[in-house]
Amino acid sequence: MTRSPLSRLAAHVPGRRPERDLAGLVVLVTGGARGIGAATAARLSAAGARVAIGDRDADLASETASELDAAARRAGRGGQVVAAPLDVTDEASWAAFTDAVAHLGPVDVLVNNAGVMPLGPALEEADAVSRTILDVNVLGVVLGTKAVGPAMVARGRGQLVNVASAVGRIAAPGGATYSASKFAVVGYSEALRGELRPHGVDVSLVLPTVVLTELSAGVEAAKGIEPVTADDVAEVVESTIRRPQPELWVPRWTRHLTRTTQALPRPVQDAMARAFGTDHVLADADPAARAAYEARARGSRPAAVPGEVSGGEASEETSEEASARVG
Repeated sequence: MTRSPLSRLAAHVPGRRPERDLAGLVVLVTGGARGIGAATAARLSAAGARVAIGDRDADLASETASELDAAARRAGRGGQVVAAPLDVTDEASWAAFTDAVAHLGPVDVLVNNAGVMPLGPALEEADAVSRTILDVNVLGVVLGTKAVGPAMVARGRGQLVNVASAVGRIAAPGGATYSASKFAVVGYSEALRGELRPHGVDVSLVLPTVVLTELSAGVEAAKGIEPVTADDVAEVVESTIRRPQPELWVPRWTRHLTRTTQALPRPVQDAMARAFGTDHVLADADPAARAAYEARARGSRPAAVPGEVSGGEASEETSEEASARVG
């Protein structure tokens, strides 16, 4: 009997994979000193994973690792956390980082989480800022993949988890270069998945919408979308490591909303963006609230905000004082 086209297609669709135990897995997390990276390291190490966090803020990374390692030991599942300096835009730094944490064992999972989000009108953005966004958000993912991917292919197993953003699917005015960088991560991940899947290496995308971290200080959430926490995103990262999936959104329901919206005629999409405010969420970010983060992302001191008296160095905001982050 001749099988139908759908039956033949079904034969090539893999079944639901069993959930794997995280105990003993070696996981590298970039941008792990704070925010989503630190929350991810906390969850994975509590479940028994051996986690190495890399961050350009080496002192904070070491402090975070010490705290998380102590918590992991109390959890009693064998998890641990170590830290080493990492500039994701530099090949030599990647080599030094992987050498420094090699004692943990072969890398099972790389979580490419490091990212920056300077905002502002595209035509006024300094060239150096544009390069920083693309270097950290895109080149960092590419170099990280090349640093650990070949060994994964040689072993016939491994996973790359790339934390992108909802604006990697729906661009946001006011963050044109940032949106471009996240579109690039989405495209790179999808192509990479096709290349590495035959070798037993999974590639997973995580796309947060609005997250309460310092990165989005001064950014208001769009109408109808409640902000999520760094731990909410970390929970999704943990879930896709336990059972690898190609793409997960945070919150999960926004994937269906986005897919439905993108199927509509463009004038309707534009009208919906105006109605929900997604066409100006990043453009309307509060410069005063973002000053400390923007300075750190650019590697400079906070600039004086128009209308304010300049007279001292601005203090760094905590994640609790920050507003919402667009992932």
